[in-house]
Amino acid sequence: MTIVRSALSRSAGRRLGARYMSADPKVLAGSGVFQGLTDQDRIFTNLYGEQDWRLKDALKRGDYDMTKEIMWMGPDWIVQEIKDSGLRGRGGAGFPSGLKWSFMPKETDGRPSFLVVNADESEPGTCKDREIMRKDPHKLVEGCLIAGFAMRARAAYIYIRGEYFNEAVVLDEAIHEAYSAGLIGKNACGSGYDFDIYLHRGAGAYICGEETALIESLEGKQGKPRLKPPFPAGVGVFGCPSTVTNVETIAVAPTILRRGASWFASFGNENNRGTKLFAISGHVKNPMVVEESMSIPLQELIEKHCKGMRNGWDSLQACIPGGSSVPVLNKALCDEALMEFDDLRAKGSGLGTAAVTMFDNTVDMVGAIRRLSHFYKHESCGQCTPCREGTGWLEDILIRMEKGDADKREIPMLEEISRQIEGHTICALGDAAAWPVQGLVRHFKKDIEDRIDDPEGFDFEAAFQKSWSGDPFANDAWVKEHGAGRTYAA
Repeated sequence: MTIVRSALSRSAGRRLGARYMSADPKVLAGSGVFQGLTDQDRIFTNLYGEQDWRLKDALKRGDYDMTKEIMWMGPDWIVQEIKDSGLRGRGGAGFPSGLKWSFMPKETDGRPSFLVVNADESEPGTCKDREIMRKDPHKLVEGCLIAGFAMRARAAYIYIRGEYFNEAVVLDEAIHEAYSAGLIGKNACGSGYDFDIYLHRGAGAYICGEETALIESLEGKQGKPRLKPPFPAGVGVFGCPSTVTNVETIAVAPTILRRGASWFASFGNENNRGTKLFAISGHVKNPMVVEESMSIPLQELIEKHCKGMRNGWDSLQACIPGGSSVPVLNKALCDEALMEFDDLRAKGSGLGTAAVTMFDNTVDMVGAIRRLSHFYKHESCGQCTPCREGTGWLEDILIRMEKGDADKREIPMLEEISRQIEGHTICALGDAAAWPVQGLVRHFKKDIEDRIDDPEGFDFEAAFQKSWSGDPFANDAWVKEHGAGRTYAA
């Protein structure tokens, strides 16, 4: 074991030595001192599909390297390394991953333990896990093995979104490849540990992204959240101890263990460590999913990777920084925002899934949030009265406010309804429905008042968002090289 530990430490040391480090601990990551995330530090090296996703190329990219040796370090060492790395859940809540893994029982009471991977990526604007599953699926498969071993789990269940048909096909084939190569199954990777992985397809319900609703669906029941306690670590899938965690969280674990916790913790500010996949969409010149350091300023992220807003940064009106369920930020806050859990929380929003949606000044923000309210009304499971009734009320009021057919006294009523939903439901869907509305009232109250004062003065046709703006593409060189002649030509 000592030999293996030394090998791992040397490997991490070599990788760290090649990276420029700032001597000033007060310098923020992403401020330009680090020149951004370098390619050698990226975990997902096939995010854009330049190489094949199959096992042959995955091995060339370093997947399954020293997996057996890592497992021989023992479950407690793995959990401690994840704790030391500062990894927090990448599915939205941001709970410390090592701590979550440690909740699983160390001694069995006769029931098997299970790892459940939440691949039900249904949050509007979020598409980071999709890129992992269709371009780098073996990182997820290897992560399931190592994380499952650390939790002393018998098997992993990957619950994938029903609409992800192609991703499910790729992931299923990757699992078969891993079985055929002896990397999972009996004596996985030659470690002496038996571990199975099962892929389960959902049926398109957003609510099944909530961990207990996912478990209910996995068991063949309606996807409706359970009351907690008991928590999944005590009574989870099939009544057995289970941990439900996100695709990205699991997929980054093997690389962290190979390179060392200190390497991962060298990115980002305190309590916001590591690298992160950001799914950037909206009115930017080059929408994309990109891996970057935590704590990078929002403006730097957009300018560096997306070539800026389509009409310049000054045209920015608002940003939803973490998927549709987090409150919107106005431009003044966007100018100063760091893409991390703590800074965005301090600004009244959240990192969530890091699905960054950028809105320029052509957008009707009242109409945009009204559309999100319709989504949450449609996706509510109807189990809790505040959510079942309140989401409909939010949408009804916003429909009238969008047209200007409302009273200014209804604006505080709208926020009051959202407060009566928030925190009064079994799961967080109620919060997710309330927060976009609260962000609208907080930052765009004047827009609502102006609409009510002068409904005829608003040009709805000008604010209508077409699926494609007609602007020329900014990534022609990449498309020419990797598009294989299959890109659309007008």
